[in-house]
Amino acid sequence: MSIQNLVVAEHLDGALADITFEMIALAKARGGTTAVALVGGTDAMAAELGAADTVVRVAAAADFNPDTHAAAVGVAIEHAQPELTLIGNTSMGMDLASTLSVNLRRPLATSVKALDGTQAIANLYGGKMDVTTDLGGGPAIATVLAGSASAGAGRGAGSPEVVTLSAPPDAGRIEFLGLERPEAADVDITAQDVLVAIGRGIGDQDGVEVAEELAEALDAAVAASRPIIDAGWLPKSRQVGKSGLKVKAKVYLALGISGAPEHLEGIKGVGTLVAVNTDENAPIFGVADYGLVADLFEVCEELTEALE
Repeated sequence: MSIQNLVVAEHLDGALADITFEMIALAKARGGTTAVALVGGTDAMAAELGAADTVVRVAAAADFNPDTHAAAVGVAIEHAQPELTLIGNTSMGMDLASTLSVNLRRPLATSVKALDGTQAIANLYGGKMDVTTDLGGGPAIATVLAGSASAGAGRGAGSPEVVTLSAPPDAGRIEFLGLERPEAADVDITAQDVLVAIGRGIGDQDGVEVAEELAEALDAAVAASRPIIDAGWLPKSRQVGKSGLKVKAKVYLALGISGAPEHLEGIKGVGTLVAVNTDENAPIFGVADYGLVADLFEVCEELTEALE
């Protein structure tokens, strides 16, 4: 069997992640036959993959383990012999892709946002640069950024051929012990209609109070990009992005947020994105519905006064 595109499905807690369907859409747009490798998945998951030409199911433990998962995906790759293997540019996917690249001796392109034949366009340096890499005619691997394609376009009601394979026993030295979840948050930012989000441009911890005053006037909650969380100014439960939470607020006010791909991954579901930044070249302006090149503190003060 030989196909052009193999999408590695990502799932957690019994549900397929949106990135799976986004990669299927990207693969279908690239052209050629598309298969999906489903490791440790369920019948219900397989039934959702109707847009694929083939589903390669590999029986294995459902819980993610980079060693055993890579061995299972390796079985699917050996069976399908794909020209290009697509993996999500997620915390799980990056572990998996690098392991497969080494094990199979295949070139790896990361942070890919678009595909054009044998070329992969990657979004690097916090979204400030696009890099085009020619993957050549040989087999290769690419990790795909969330939001690179429509998840809806990757869903379908077809009936693809389903091939079932077995994973090799004792494939790795890592043992999955359990999944530790964070403690319940004081505010669930995923359920908020309006969010005031702050980034590195807030300056220091005193700036957080300015955002909190505006949020109170808007009857909103404060969220943040990773630098704010790493600094300890807000709890982890307020983090938006790849290593944080995905939010679907009706209005998302981004203050001093540059717009790195990792953050954009968490806000692709928002209704209206309003960005305020002093850097007119900030990547956030490329995706914002409304953008204002201005001092965020002046904007916050004027908005708060107007609302009060």
